[in-house]
Amino acid sequence: MTEVLLDADAIGRAIRRMASEIVEASRGAGSLAIVGIRRGGVVLSERLAAAVAEQEGTKVPTGLVDIAFYRDDAATALPDPKIGPSHLPFDPTGMDVVLVDDVLQTGRTVRAAIDCLLDYGRPRRVWLAALLDRGGRELPIAADFLGRRIEVAPGAKVRVELGETDRAWLQPAPTEEAR
Repeated sequence: MTEVLLDADAIGRAIRRMASEIVEASRGAGSLAIVGIRRGGVVLSERLAAAVAEQEGTKVPTGLVDIAFYRDDAATALPDPKIGPSHLPFDPTGMDVVLVDDVLQTGRTVRAAIDCLLDYGRPRRVWLAALLDRGGRELPIAADFLGRRIEVAPGAKVRVELGETDRAWLQPAPTEEAR
């Protein structure tokens, strides 16, 4: 049985709130860029960029990073990786870059995304935005802009679907009887 954590309205409110927090922290959009972490963070980053543009009246540079080759656990975590290109059509040097992912857990994806981003230039600052923080950190990484923090049992799965029916949902860990 799945539990809906955020419906479309709640996701929209979280994105607008995070966009406002990003604009406030960066003191406007002048030196700001938003970069989605492939796959889960790409649509979310596009929506954050649109919300920032709506608030500030100007577009911010956007891009995406694919971190498959940057992961320190690639051999075990990604037995069948779906690899796509990174795309940063701007130089991040000197910019305030917001990395965006849908769900923050161990921190390994974020660490890999930072390594990838630094191959393109040296940002002035790197922030992290995530729709959900499910805990379970293995590295000392925290979201600067967060939609919602949730408590999740080990083995449970959190999924975010951004598309025709926006929702974030939790699939509980299997019980002993179900195993």
